[in-house]
Amino acid sequence: MNKKRVITCALLLVIVVFIISCHPKQILRLFAPVSPQKPSSVKIGLALGGGGARGFAEIGVLRVLERENIPISHVSGTSVGSMIGALYCDAGSVVDLDYHAETIEKDDVLDVHILSLLKGPGLIKGDKMEEFLRNNLRHKAIEDLPIPLAIVATDLMTGQKKVFENGNIETAVHASCAIPGIFQPVRIGERTYVDGGMSDPVPVDVLKEKGMDIVIAVAIPPETPQEQPQKAVEIFKHSMNVLFSRITEYMLKDTDVVIWPKCPNVSLKDFSQREELIVAGEAAATEAIPRIRELMEKKGKGRTS
Repeated sequence: MNKKRVITCALLLVIVVFIISCHPKQILRLFAPVSPQKPSSVKIGLALGGGGARGFAEIGVLRVLERENIPISHVSGTSVGSMIGALYCDAGSVVDLDYHAETIEKDDVLDVHILSLLKGPGLIKGDKMEEFLRNNLRHKAIEDLPIPLAIVATDLMTGQKKVFENGNIETAVHASCAIPGIFQPVRIGERTYVDGGMSDPVPVDVLKEKGMDIVIAVAIPPETPQEQPQKAVEIFKHSMNVLFSRITEYMLKDTDVVIWPKCPNVSLKDFSQREELIVAGEAAATEAIPRIRELMEKKGKGRTS
């Protein structure tokens, strides 16, 4: 009997070792507890902007902030920034983001339907994005997240900003990511919503209204064409990128800290350079750390004096 128990235990040990050796980060993620935020007298808000696949750079920023023990009190997100924000706030750390950064592919979140572009309101329906979040989030409602999150979308009819701070996470993120003409608009209640970047590219004002002592913005620069655009569609696309970039710069002019990762030239749906994008985010965030610490010290002294 004892011999059988020894053999059984040995087999189980071999299986566990094999699984861990094959998927170490997945095992870490599955057993990692939700990380509590360290208490701080200074409230720091983090605003994450849009940028499609270039949003991988925001994971690099979050890695550095966590490594440097910069406590985040509140997060706001637009477009891909809302998805990054949801995964971060759900775990209270970058553990989930690190795992997904290595494993996610565009087919996991993008369901392309050619006929929808010809007959419907958009090329991508967005069901896969919602399914991905549903399968990977610990929490289902925005108001239950360990770190408060504000998800920004745009009302299709009025053009007004809509901030979701309660309700279903995956539906709100889907709405925030619904780039007009690419994603189909998202119906929530009696209203229809599209990409949050149309009304608030990097939602710092949401955090200022929350009374944050310091607001950190992560702004993803647009894709730059390798050659001068020649075709009408290329010219229009680049012109819109320039326009939104200038609007973003203006909206961020009074923000405490703005992090602009120097991203490689990657299109909205190109996941092939994720590591380079993450590194770009880490480099930009590292440069910003001295300024963040300076503000933390100043605000902290102001609280105690």
